[in-house]
Formats: sequence, C-alpha cells, structure tokens
Amino acid sequence: MPGRHPADADPPLLVACALGIERFALRGGDRGAAAERAHPRPVVLRTGMGPEAAERALTTALGEGAVTQRSPVVASGFCAGLAPGMRPGDVIVASATRGHHPDAPETPCRDNGPLLRALRERGLRVHSGLLWGSDHVVRGAERAELHAAGAVAVDMESAATLRAARRAGPRPVAAVRVVVDAPEHELVRIGTVRGGISAFRVLRSILPVFYEWHRSLLLPWR
Repeated sequence: MPGRHPADADPPLLVACALGIERFALRGGDRGAAAERAHPRPVVLRTGMGPEAAERALTTALGEGAVTQRSPVVASGFCAGLAPGMRPGDVIVASATRGHHPDAPETPCRDNGPLLRALRERGLRVHSGLLWGSDHVVRGAERAELHAAGAVAVDMESAATLRAARRAGPRPVAAVRVVVDAPEHELVRIGTVRGGISAFRVLRSILPVFYEWHRSLLLPWR
C-alpha cells in the first residue's frame, strides 16, 4: 500500500525450536506459491536445548530486531506424549504451557482454534491440553505422574519460550509439538527408529498450518 510505513506492516511469525533436526524439518516444509505470495517466510529460531537456553534465545531475538516486538511466536519441535495410546507422529496443540518450577504459572494459548482445525483437516491425530515444561528428559514413572497432574505431553523448551515471548510484550503465542515417543513407544527401546522418522515427517509437513494460523490472527493483535 503506498505510503505504508514498515512499522505498520504485519509482524513476521517467529517459530522457535531447540534442535538442528527440528529446524531442518520446519524450514523444509512445502510452502507452495500461494503461501509465498500471502506471507513472508517466518523466522525459524534454533534456541538450543533446555528452558534456560530457550528463554535466553527468545529474549535476544525479540530484542535485536530479527523479528518485531509484536511478532506472534510458535514453540515447535518434538515432545514426549504422556497419555496411554499416544504414538509417534501424533500432534500436540497446547491449550496452555507450564514450567517445571513448582510455583510456575501457566501461559494460556488462546488463539489455537485455527491450528486445531487445520491440523485435523490434514488427517493428523491431534491432542490438545496442558503441555508441561521440564528441565530434563522425562521417562518411566515420571510420565505417569505428569499425566495424573493434568498434562498431555512434556518438553523442555515450550513453556520457557512462551513465557519469554509474553514477557516481551502482548502477542499471540502457541505451542505445537509432534510426539516422538510415548508411554508404549519410548525411543530408548529397540525398533523405535521408525517412530522417529514418522515424527520427523509430520513435523516437516505442518509448517503451512502455521502460515494459516498467522493469517487468521485477529486484527487487534496486529
């Protein structure tokens, strides 16, 4: 639009993940010509593993101008499913995230309806609920304890990512994770490589859904 100031432009989407393989998957999604015209490529930020690394990376990115102070943020990558019956390749859309400290508050994800619809329309198995944050890899009996506390999945970075994003300013936030292991499909077991490949393929396929979510956000956020 003539005369439009860059500050008035729609803020770019920031997608944060911890691992190089997650970043590779998220940058390799098939955007398609229509998506290319509709939106610029999002910033895919590799934060490093763990809540402290995620919080530092988000704070730095939002303060250095790679994205704007109004940019929506999606925490993505792999996670561990907690509910019986989950399997690699299932998708978790957080209704809220919560950090690992006992007094950590929840960060609600209020704008996730379009994400849920778009993922289900792709034929994926999608679960929604509390995504728990941890500072270590969760296995065995601890999974059952977290599930009993109300969580559907756990990872190490989402809660810290969204907490840092909201602390930097009001913005839409979401956490969308792909289950790479689950109670009956732990990666430490022989024969679970196929499950990891399934999770990678699903993660690679969902980037266009993030574009749809970005476009769907309400104007007051922009």
